[in-house]
Amino acid sequence: MRIALAGLATSHPYTDARTLSRHAELIVWEQDPERMRRFTDEHPHAKVAGSLEELLAGRLDGVVLTVPNPQVPQALAKVLETGVACFVNKPAAASRAQLEQLDRLPIHDRVLSGSVLRFAPAFAGAGARVDRDEVLAVRATVRHDVGIWATGYNAWQDTPGEGGGTMVTMGIHGVELLVALLGPDVRLVGAAGARRHYATLRSEDTGVMALRWDDGITGTVEILGVSESESYGVTLYKRDVTETIVIESGDDPVRGLGYEGTVEAFLAMVGGAPSPVPWRETRAVLDVLVSAREKTA
Repeated sequence: MRIALAGLATSHPYTDARTLSRHAELIVWEQDPERMRRFTDEHPHAKVAGSLEELLAGRLDGVVLTVPNPQVPQALAKVLETGVACFVNKPAAASRAQLEQLDRLPIHDRVLSGSVLRFAPAFAGAGARVDRDEVLAVRATVRHDVGIWATGYNAWQDTPGEGGGTMVTMGIHGVELLVALLGPDVRLVGAAGARRHYATLRSEDTGVMALRWDDGITGTVEILGVSESESYGVTLYKRDVTETIVIESGDDPVRGLGYEGTVEAFLAMVGGAPSPVPWRETRAVLDVLVSAREKTA
């Protein structure tokens, strides 16, 4: 099996590769020499391509795409021409213009994108267990420190018009979990963000979104980008009961946070299975995030 890593723009493909290397031969392309050096130091047997075109020209079974958000539509278009399974590391779009470009692509049913938390053992399958007629409201809480951006690292991620900033890049975790529970018939009804601690950020370090599903269920996403620990929670409010799901890294973050489960889903797609997350759901998540970014730009 041959898997291509198209770009190493965030930490995620490095984590993906540790699992993928147990199953496949890796081929990698990255624009930044330092990122490439870091990868090949860890995976000395990986084959290196000099361009995206060279990477995609050979025989491939699947592609993991991780490039800066403004480059995703053009890069994904080239990947789609190969017809192989593709996992796009989150978020696939961070602005309205990027999302509209994705809408023009012929995205097939072996394209997966979104938060790895959907595949975390503590959460996997939770949507199938929810009786939405009993649900009054839901809340997702995201705790993930964004202090590294305050140093200037990966400035494109912290720039609202490029990577979407904290509202999009961290907010996707909460929105994804709620859409996994309640489905894609949802819209944003309000959003706000602020810099409470990291004054040098280009975006925010805290944020909140208000959502409403077509059947009247309301939802809240809280984003706490100032945090000593990483954790995620989902709360379902019912008439007499409150149910909470907590996702933490535990002793094995790759498994506990859903990275391993995501790669397993991707490998099933490589084997011919459709994406376990219909693109309609992914599109709904992205629309909420882009709308929130527009409200708080």
